[in-house]
Amino acid sequence: MFHNLGENQIKEIIHASKCSVFFIDENQRVTLSDIGSVAEIKRWAFQQKAEVYEDELVSQFRCNGSDGYLAWVDNMLEIRETANTTLEGIDYLFKVFDDPTEMHNYIVEKNREANKARVLAGYCWEWPKKEQNNAEYPDIVIGEYRRSWNLGNTQTWAIDQNSVEQVGCIHTSQGLEFDYVGVIIGPDLRYENGHIVTDYTKRASSDQSVKGIKKIAKENPKKAEKLADEIIKNTYRTLLTRGMKGCAVYCCDEGLREYIKSIVD
Repeated sequence: MFHNLGENQIKEIIHASKCSVFFIDENQRVTLSDIGSVAEIKRWAFQQKAEVYEDELVSQFRCNGSDGYLAWVDNMLEIRETANTTLEGIDYLFKVFDDPTEMHNYIVEKNREANKARVLAGYCWEWPKKEQNNAEYPDIVIGEYRRSWNLGNTQTWAIDQNSVEQVGCIHTSQGLEFDYVGVIIGPDLRYENGHIVTDYTKRASSDQSVKGIKKIAKENPKKAEKLADEIIKNTYRTLLTRGMKGCAVYCCDEGLREYIKSIVD
């Protein structure tokens, strides 16, 4: 806990009960310190002489129950190759916007239905502590678009009446579900020469999810790139799958924007 208390969370969970159940989606590892993997659980289980039973959830209700949409996201982000190269025939509302203000306004309109729509973004803009409770401070600036990160003085951002005007990030939205989400894909994800490219140097310095990556890069640049690539792609995979009914996207990188448009339908 807090990165400095206890020995190991998996070990302690196994110790704390006679039967532990782990639900694992390894593609939701979004920080360098995340340890939830099948291999890690097995390692501790065998060390504690525990029996391990594995099963797979073959259906889900995320994203309108559309496994096709999830597979399309994985294919688009080059997390894994799937047969879902477009959204043709997939029952899920997906829109790409050329302007972040238009996208945000679209989500505000969707929010009028049931207060279940929010805008999220990659952690590419600073979140200064002294302005964390100031809704008027524009943390995120993209041309004429100016918005604040979600405020630090509330634990209920996901349901607060006016929080649709702010922007959430991976740390305030992972594990939550909305009817609709708008996702701002920052400059840490680009499309170049026919492939998705990640760039951890575009992350905000206040982002703790890649804390320590520069030290790793000095010792082993390839390892650092691989770790950061996984975390950045998993971050956007998670953000793009927070909407139960639909997702709207704005990409800071024009190449990525046009690429996603070309594979929507």
